[in-house]
Amino acid sequence: MSGFVSFVSSGPGDPDLLTVKAVKRLEAADAVLFDDLSSGPILSHAREDADLVGVGKRAGRPSPKQDHVSQLLVDYAQSGAHVVRLKSGDSGVFGRLEEEMIALRTAGIKYEIIPGVTAASAAAAAAGIPLTRRLTARRLQFITGHDVTGGLPDHMNLAALADPEATTVVYMGKRTFAALLSLLLGAGLPQDTPALVALGVSTPAQELHRVTVATLPELLEAITSPAPVLILYGPLAEEDAPAPA
Repeated sequence: MSGFVSFVSSGPGDPDLLTVKAVKRLEAADAVLFDDLSSGPILSHAREDADLVGVGKRAGRPSPKQDHVSQLLVDYAQSGAHVVRLKSGDSGVFGRLEEEMIALRTAGIKYEIIPGVTAASAAAAAAGIPLTRRLTARRLQFITGHDVTGGLPDHMNLAALADPEATTVVYMGKRTFAALLSLLLGAGLPQDTPALVALGVSTPAQELHRVTVATLPELLEAITSPAPVLILYGPLAEEDAPAPA
């Protein structure tokens, strides 16, 4: 007897940013395994009799091991349940989606992936800026600010990350950005490059701060809010300006 798993992307936190398909899967699920950032009002779409299991991982806090989360998915599905694995943002963007997919494939369990709004899109919308622009921001890149050890990832493409014509979004980079900045400046990134720091984007805790990359580490050091931090730097981060004619 085998069930089915829906990887549902919950967006950055505002329940109004859920897709229609995401809501339908939540309403039909027998069990919902959810990240911390996908809890709260979003879970109101689940059935009253559904099992709600928190499996979120947050930096610096006790968290379920990834193997345990993957095994829970397999166990629920093998009982015949329709399982929703509720992931924050878009499940395919730094959400460890592949590890859970592999566990399901190994167990012969079918699944689907429902995309959602990633935090970068929501942050740009909240700040009133686009992520790309003809001629001046022709490339968009997402990176993670830490590896599995919590440190800055090795073998980063610094030439690409210091490109003045790219918009760069750093996920999970609050604790490592100062170290990254030193490398970026050495690779030629101007110190006055505009930067945007978004906290708790799309939630009541949302804060937006516009600075430059040179002053960004000082701002990050002063942030005490537990809300997720997203860093965006590049030519569009400073202000909402019209595209060139």
